Amino acid sequence: MDIKLPRLAEGVESGTVVNILVKEGQQIKKDQPIMEFETQKAVGSIPSPERGTVTKIHVKEGMEVAVGQALISIDAEGDAAAAQSAQSNLVAPQKTTFERAQPAPPQTARPGAVQDQSVAHRYEAQSGAPPPAAPSIRKIARELGIDLTRVKGSEAGGRIVLDDLRAYIDRLQRLAFEAKAAAEAPADTGPRPAPGETMDFAKWGPVRREKMAPLRRTVSQRMVQSWTTIPKINQFDDADITALLALRKKYAPAYENKQARLTLTAFVVKAVAAALQKYPRANSSLDEAAHEIVYKDYRHIGIAVDTEGGLIVPVLRDADKKSLLEISSELHGLTERTRARKIGLEELQGGSFTISNQGSIGGAHFTPIIYAPQVAILGIGQGAAKPVVIDGKIAARMVLPLCLAYDHRVLDGADAVRFLREIIHGLESFPEAEVKLN
Repeated sequence: MDIKLPRLAEGVESGTVVNILVKEGQQIKKDQPIMEFETQKAVGSIPSPERGTVTKIHVKEGMEVAVGQALISIDAEGDAAAAQSAQSNLVAPQKTTFERAQPAPPQTARPGAVQDQSVAHRYEAQSGAPPPAAPSIRKIARELGIDLTRVKGSEAGGRIVLDDLRAYIDRLQRLAFEAKAAAEAPADTGPRPAPGETMDFAKWGPVRREKMAPLRRTVSQRMVQSWTTIPKINQFDDADITALLALRKKYAPAYENKQARLTLTAFVVKAVAAALQKYPRANSSLDEAAHEIVYKDYRHIGIAVDTEGGLIVPVLRDADKKSLLEISSELHGLTERTRARKIGLEELQGGSFTISNQGSIGGAHFTPIIYAPQVAILGIGQGAAKPVVIDGKIAARMVLPLCLAYDHRVLDGADAVRFLREIIHGLESFPEAEVKLN
């Protein structure tokens, strides 16, 4: 029997082999992990549905594998029908092969011609099914006369969203202007590559190349999408955390006795959760297709974690309903599992607001990129002792630099200032009663 790649999560159509945990000729047990896969931002293992002997390994480490593709073959022990039944339960039937980038056919470039690989894209499915897209997107495409098979979807499984339609139209317009300019202007013999074209950097010296991991590709895609589609504003401010750090120092040993770490981030999560309740627009998302603001009655806060593989954002759910002890304990567990790449895909989804704390690394103010489809993110720098005027006298205080980046389509400047000031007030006047342990 062949063990195939199951559907690891909704919308996930492929994964990259990270580790192969078995060898040909090895006897394996039922539910024994045979491989580890990386998909988007999570790493998970694939168990064997039956016991038996590995006869062939069909994949290699670093290979990208589609759902339903054979991973290994085994001589299964026991009833063959039962084994086949277990295998059919493991792998969801795959009716459609989702789009993959098709290489553009060789063309003979004519003088002044402008080519774009993204416009040459063509969606193909073995079953003949149309490209995956919401009904509202299909309606817009029909009204504009756009062939969706020409639009490259940016979401999981090649799903087409409104931003993809906009990008496709922008590309067509750009190509039209570039073609006209190319016909009127002299040829450019400079070294600049066309979009998507690979430049030969080795002409100027030794180079080395490294394949972008799925995680890095996902981060890159999300950041480009956020930067190009969201009109972002940055609001800077500082918080005096002198009293807050004194509370942390006072109660940190008691938290350690409870196997929890009382960190500055835990205090920030608590303050942000309270502020989100008072200013729900900062906790919303924009549904562009429906022209609606979606208000969320939950406060699921994403925490940006720096890992060896790149930036990962696990989600701490219902932060407004948890005590400081619960937040501290859960935050530590999320961070450790994320850095060990043992975080589940479901723990990376559903965030309504994000916090990015670079204080442990250093630096002051910075401008974080909004984690779409959220509408705001809080960037935290490293606290530092600074002279502050209090009651007409200069005193040394610990000052925490903050930056709120927000989507100006949803939040106005006044809303953002009030929201950020509410967070600062929560940090500067954090009640000791919420830190004490019963």
